[in-house]
Amino acid sequence: MNAITDKLIFLIYPILFASLFLGAKISKKNEWNEEAFSLSQMKAIQGFAAVCIMLHHIAQKTCAPWINKMYIRHGLDVFVPIGYWLVGIFLFCSGYGLYVSYKKKENYFKGYFKRRVLPLILAFYSTGWLFLLVRFLMKQRMQRQDVIWFATGLKLSNPNAWFVIAMPYLYLVFYLSFRFCKNQKISIIILCTLTLAYIILGTCINHNDFWMKGEWWYNSIHFFPIGVIFAANEEKITAHIKKFYILYFLLTLLLILPLYALSEWTQAAFSYYGEMWHADHVVLRRWVCLISQMLASCSFVFFVFIAGMKIKIGNRFLAFMGGLTLEFYLIHGLFIELFGFNFIDVAKSIYYIKNVALFTAVVFILGLLSAVLLQKFHNLLLHGVKKRN
Repeated sequence: MNAITDKLIFLIYPILFASLFLGAKISKKNEWNEEAFSLSQMKAIQGFAAVCIMLHHIAQKTCAPWINKMYIRHGLDVFVPIGYWLVGIFLFCSGYGLYVSYKKKENYFKGYFKRRVLPLILAFYSTGWLFLLVRFLMKQRMQRQDVIWFATGLKLSNPNAWFVIAMPYLYLVFYLSFRFCKNQKISIIILCTLTLAYIILGTCINHNDFWMKGEWWYNSIHFFPIGVIFAANEEKITAHIKKFYILYFLLTLLLILPLYALSEWTQAAFSYYGEMWHADHVVLRRWVCLISQMLASCSFVFFVFIAGMKIKIGNRFLAFMGGLTLEFYLIHGLFIELFGFNFIDVAKSIYYIKNVALFTAVVFILGLLSAVLLQKFHNLLLHGVKKRN
């Protein structure tokens, strides 16, 4: 019986397929999805990506090769290594959306930080403090200094919150690039330079307990300026892609697996973790690994949006998830830790759900309910801030 119930997790793949393509429309020959880069389409794609990121985090807790073999439960293995691909979708959409809003809205930078950065900071601390509270309830042993680090956010109480630290930096970079320079080409050069500076900094920092503690902090950041560059040249780029659509569609699709295999081989051969071996040229080794990952993720993300030029997706589920991506991204990990084989490797979980299908269902349902409540709470606080001003 257990063997049968263990296989239930494989139902996730047809469920994902149905949730993505329910209500989808495929354009006929010589016709295009004119809403390929609309807000509704972008939100639908991000909503689906948010669910896949949840599956990525669950996979890391159930079938990742680095966990104890006694806890490995297969089924979501395909999601283990592709988290940065999925985050790349969000960063591309963020860069694209910022530029489009900047061009369309007069006085766009008035109240910019309150609109763009404040919600991120609020979500970062509210979920971080919630994780800290749960750490106390789980009786994690912490020194007073650790509590201060977690409370201030200098150490991540919520392990998935790195994204919310990177985004304000990118929003600041966009502001500095376009607020004070009227030449678009120079603004984009400044944007790319400052983004590159962030990546260089990330590759120069060894693994530690504070910020930028691993490659996942910077191996998808390049999609933010790519999104901006695409938005600035959308008409030219899409016209060119349409002219050679089959070529680009097949090229990006067929390169995904070979480039993924290349990136996996490169990481095995050179390793981001070269410092663990006291190896020479650690930063160079990281850059070799990073470039291989960039190539693989670009093939995947470009394919997603090229396919979107022909396939219009959208249904109530994707629209609903697309409106909750930030809160859902930040909170679902709490339930992965509470019901996984342990709690963030520092305490026993409240209950270990061994069946991956049940585990996934519990994480999704509780994560979704919590995300809705969090969003209502955040909106209430943000409304109060706006009222005072």
